Order: sequence, then structure tokens, then C-alpha cells
Amino acid sequence: MGRADERRARQRGGRRAAAGGSSGTKPRRSGIRRILNWKTILGTFLGFCLLGMGAFLVLYMVVSIPQGNAAAQQQSNIYKYTDGSTLARTGKVNREIVGLDKVPKPVQLTFVAAENKSFYKDSGVDLRGTARGLLNTLSGKGKQGGSTITQQYVKNYYLTQDQTVTRKLKELVIALKVDRQQTKDDVLAGYINTSYYGRNSYGIQAAAQAYYGKDASDLTVEQGAYLASLLQAPSQYDWGVATDTGKRLVTARWNYTLDNMVEEGWLDAAKRQAMKFPVPQDPKGVPGMQGQTGYLVDAANSALANRLVAQGSAANYEDAKAIVDAGGWTITLNIDKKKQTQLEVAVKTKLSRKLDGKKRRVDGDVEAGAASVDPKTGKVVAMYGGEDYFKHYVNNATRQDYQPASTFKPLIFAAALEQQAKTQDGQDITANTMYDGTSGRAVKGSTIGFAPPNEDDQSYGPVTVQTAMNKSINSVFAQMGVDVGMDKVLKVAGDLGMHTEKLQPVPAQTLGSMGASPLEMAGAYATLDNHGRKVTPAVVASAEHKDRTVTFPNPVGDQVISSEAADTVTSVLTGVVNDGTAQVSVAQASDRDGQQVAGKTGTSDNNKSAWFTGYTPNLVTSVGLFGEVPKDRKDANGKAVKQGTQVSLRGAAGGGRVNGGGFPAQIWAAYTFNAMGRVTAFDLNTTQGAAMEPTPSDTPSQTPSETPSETPTTEKPTTRPPTTSSPPTKTSEPPVPPTTTAPVSPSGTPTDENPTGPFDPNNQQQQ
Repeated sequence: MGRADERRARQRGGRRAAAGGSSGTKPRRSGIRRILNWKTILGTFLGFCLLGMGAFLVLYMVVSIPQGNAAAQQQSNIYKYTDGSTLARTGKVNREIVGLDKVPKPVQLTFVAAENKSFYKDSGVDLRGTARGLLNTLSGKGKQGGSTITQQYVKNYYLTQDQTVTRKLKELVIALKVDRQQTKDDVLAGYINTSYYGRNSYGIQAAAQAYYGKDASDLTVEQGAYLASLLQAPSQYDWGVATDTGKRLVTARWNYTLDNMVEEGWLDAAKRQAMKFPVPQDPKGVPGMQGQTGYLVDAANSALANRLVAQGSAANYEDAKAIVDAGGWTITLNIDKKKQTQLEVAVKTKLSRKLDGKKRRVDGDVEAGAASVDPKTGKVVAMYGGEDYFKHYVNNATRQDYQPASTFKPLIFAAALEQQAKTQDGQDITANTMYDGTSGRAVKGSTIGFAPPNEDDQSYGPVTVQTAMNKSINSVFAQMGVDVGMDKVLKVAGDLGMHTEKLQPVPAQTLGSMGASPLEMAGAYATLDNHGRKVTPAVVASAEHKDRTVTFPNPVGDQVISSEAADTVTSVLTGVVNDGTAQVSVAQASDRDGQQVAGKTGTSDNNKSAWFTGYTPNLVTSVGLFGEVPKDRKDANGKAVKQGTQVSLRGAAGGGRVNGGGFPAQIWAAYTFNAMGRVTAFDLNTTQGAAMEPTPSDTPSQTPSETPSETPTTEKPTTRPPTTSSPPTKTSEPPVPPTTTAPVSPSGTPTDENPTGPFDPNNQQQQ
């Protein structure tokens, strides 16, 4: 082979090597790398952008500005009792349109400062905020702001409060068109005249009257800033009914609004510094809402609004409330008309008629609340919110700012049984377990020191859990809470229906130092009554609208504690009625007719609240009395006391300390024994507690959980509760309670002692 042939052969070999991917050459792309590269990614992105722009242009051309429908949508809401009879009808719109020239310019600017500082400069939309809202809607996260004044006006006047992607896209398009066709003043006027301010007030004129008793033209900058701040959360920020948190938040919002005005040059800084928060006047009831009606309607509206949020029909509670208030709803409540009347009569005869605010100032401080639940269905069959919706706007049945006190103790015992907890010396905690009932005894096994006194600082020595429940001995349940573990106690309490999510697991919670409502306590006890199956009290049975039907979940849920644990608590609580702190008012009630009853009394620190939560197999009712200052005043030392301040009930109706075994238990008995229909007996899956016949195996251990300070007593209870096989037999002669006067409870000590007077259990000084 010549040199030329060799050169040609090498060249051919080199080309084959290159084709085969020999070393030093770039390999050929294969698979997904041949498809995905920066050119295809960029092209795809641009394609989507063009597609989105095209779709938006089509949407812009298709969607037109509709006729304003906000006023037309305002219809009546009809509220019905469970039997179909009408409870109330609402819907007369409280709105008066006023021209922008009737609203002072500085007041106009408060709304711009609060909601949309760039209002006079923007094109009517906030694209970033709208995009965020769309993503939140798609992901189910709800609303996170971003709407301009123009967009909110469009939502109020042209569209609805519904939380859907379609509505948000329409809102965006219509807002762009409105901004082009209307002046900024027209948009602002529309916004402040269509917005909902709470208190059944639509528009600034109605709001000015509702909150300050004046026309919009007479509003000050401070008042305007409050109304503008209110729009973010009317229900939460209404000063007349707001919680401390709500008041703090609206005050911060008010400051934010005024500071924005200074920043924009709309308000002089020196004038701003001199401004004080303008506390609005108290709410006034809507015609037809007097008595208990307003409380029931508000509770129904709240339940429906919460359900709309849960279903995703509204972004948040405020939007849902606007949907409800827009009208057109037929709402059927679970309230039983007959039982509702019976509960109102019981409060009137056992409490209201005995109070005289002209004679005793403390009588004017007494507020009553109650909720009654069917444990088998979860229906709220009756509710007492206060003397009159027009006189006291806050619903005492649902408020959560008073301590439930010793009505929490059964939940501690329930946790002990459910967790199969043991005492510090290794004994199982049962109804017969011995504990040291010495007053002020420091709990053992806790890193947090706690040594609660008993009522009247009385010591009991070693006692069974049954006796401790009957006498409501604080030292026993403080130790039991530590034995179980307070984190576990709060978990079980939460499972039963209490709101314990934010509570700290500290021993002091064993005294019921958290806030709770009668409705909440009725729900927890209903779960016990229902053998451990969760009962979530339901005010509303159904809600229908011309556009939709809202379904509600079954109020009775899954088993949250064992039936044996729940039934053991019930058995023990029959002892509280027959031999404990509720004996005089409930066990000896003339119309008891042998009815078996379980329940627990409670009296909080400084006698600011008094409770009785009790139940029969078919009805659970929680009654609370709360000491509350009805209006601003000065105390005996001349110190200012603000409206709503929690105060002592001591001395009400001319008596001494107001115990849970007094007025609350009397109201409970008068209502329940009249409303229950027939005498029934508990069907309990347990061998423990006062409702069970004693057996040889029931003999309590003689070794207390902690070393006792006194010798245990051997005295037996004065009455023997019946077995579960039949209702108790009514005796012809009721047991005579002791006649000795109880010592006064030290300040700050929860009290639950059985009232001593045979004639008036509420008067500690009567013999």
C-alpha cells in the first residue's frame, strides 16, 4: 500500500471514529435533553404568556359592566323554629345613599388611607394582589388582601361576595372598565355607600348613625378613621361587642389609617398626635329582635357564615357574613319553641324576679346565659342569651370570657380514665382511689409549684375521688391533673369539645381558669352523656337560598373517649347531685319525680361566675351566671370602672356568695324537669361511681395517693343514688341539709360548696 492509500485509510478511520463518539468529540444529544433546552423553555413560557393575554383580551371583550344589583339583592331572611313556625324575619335594608359632597373631604380620605393609598393614581386594579388572591382561591387558602377600592366597590355593587375564580376574574375586568368610565369620586362614593359596616348598616350614612348617632356630614376625622378601619372586619371590630383582641386590632388599624394620612400629606402631624380614639356608642337592637330573638338570629347567622367559609363559598368570615346579610335565606334552627319558652320562664322565675337593681347595685351586674342540647342528635334545642337583646348585645350563651371553674373537674377525671393514669404511688385512678384532700397541699410531680386552697380553706384528709367530686375538692383535682399530665388533660378536654388549643398545660388549669361558654360546656358534657361519641352543638338545621342549599355536617361524630370512661364520669356525677354541691337545688327539687341526674357545679375566682352543667339521658343544659358592669361607673373608692368589667356576684338578691349550686342549679332544675318529657335512667357501661350499687370489689383502697394530714371519715353519704336498672324512687321526706353557716371563702379561691340555707340556697346567711 502506497503512502496515498495509507493516508486515505487513516482519514476513513478517523471519520468512523468521529461518528462513533471517539474521545475528544462532542457526544450527540439523546432523550429528554434533545427536547428540553433553553430555547424550548423560553418558547413555551412566551407561548403561555401569549395564550394568557389572548384569553384575557377575549374576557375583556366578553365581560361588560352589569347593572348594579347590590340593593336589588337585599331580601328578607326568614328564620324558623324546628317545627317550621316563624321565629323572625329580617331584611329591611338600613341604607341611605348620600352624595360624596355630604361627606367631609378629610373623612373621605380616611377610607383611601385605610384601604388603598394609591387609589387616585392606580388603574383600578392591583394585578399582584389579584394574582395572589387567585392562587389562594385555587389552593384553598382564602383571602389575603390586595383588592383596590375600585375592586371592592365592584364586588359590593356589581357582583357578590362568593369566593370563586370566575368571580375574581370578572372583578378584575369590570374594575378596569369602571375605572375608565367613572371618575374616582364616583367610585369612592359607590364604595363608601355600598360597604357593610356591621350593626345592619350598609353605607356610611347608616354607619354614622349606628355608631355615633349623627349624620355622615358631621363625622370627625377620628370617627371617619374608625368607620374606615371597621370595614376590614365589622363583626370583630365593633367596639360594642369586640373582645379585648378585637379592640386592640381595630385600635391598631385606626392608628395605621391616621398615620397613612400624615404620610400622604392629608393630615397635619401635630393634629394627628392630639387625636384620641373615638369610642362609639352602644349597639341598638333592630326592630323585631327584642328578647331572645336577636340572640338566636345572631347565633344562626354566625353558624351559617362559618359553614360558608368551611365549604369554600367565602374567603373569610366577614365575606360570608355579607353573603348572609344580603338576604334571601330561609334558615331553620334546631331550637324547640316549647323548650325555648320553658328555659326563658325558668330564668325569669328563679332569678330575674329576685333581682332589684334599684335596691342593690350588684343585682344590675348579674348576667345569665344558658344552652340546652339533645345529646343524641347534637341539636341546640334552647338558648338563653341574656335579659334582652336590646339591653345586652352580647350573647351570654356563647361568650367565652368567663371561667367555667369546677365544671372542668369532670374532664380531668375523664382524662384520667381514658389515659388509664396512675397516682404518684402507682395506683390506678378510679372513682374509689384515695387522695389527700388537705387544703393548700402542694402538688407532687410537677416542675411548676401549685398549692390551691379548697373552698373556705377546708381540709378533708384522705378521700375517694367520688367524695372529692361531690365536695369539689380543689387539692385533689390539682394533684390528679398532674398525675395524668396536663397536656393529656387538655387534649381530652379538646376531644370532648372545649377550645383548648391555645391553653398552656399548667396545673392551674385544673381549677377551670380558662374561658368557656355555656354552649361549649353543654357540648363537652353532651359527649359524656352520649357515651363518649363527640357531640358538636348545632344551632342551625338547614339553610336554603334561591341560588344554593347549604348542608351542615352531622353534629354527632366519632367516639372520642371510651364508653366506659364517659359512663364512669356520668356515674360519679350523679353523686354530685344526690350527695354533693347540687343536692339542695336539684336532688331535692319538688318536681324531680325520681329523675336520674348527673352534673357539676362551679364557682370561679372572686365569685365572678357561677355554673351548673347537668344532664339526664336525653337533655344536657349548662347554666352560667356572670358578674359584669353594665355601664361605666365609679367604685366605692371613686375609681373608674369600665362597662364590661368582670365583677363579683356576691350579695346578689340580698344573699351572700352566689354558688353554682344556687341560682344556676335552680334554673337548671326548673327548666329540665319541666322540659324532659318523661322520667329516664342512665344506661351505663361501668362498675364505678355513685350510680352503681356497691359490691365487695368496690371497697376503696386505704392507701391515699399522698400522705393524708387527717384521719379519713367513715360517714356514709346521706342518700344512696339508684342503680342504672331503674329511676330513683322519690321519697316523701327530702333530706334536711345542714344548718350551720359556712365560713367565707378567701379571695381568689374557687368555691363550690353546697348552699346551706334550706329556704333560699342562694343566700348564705339565711338559716
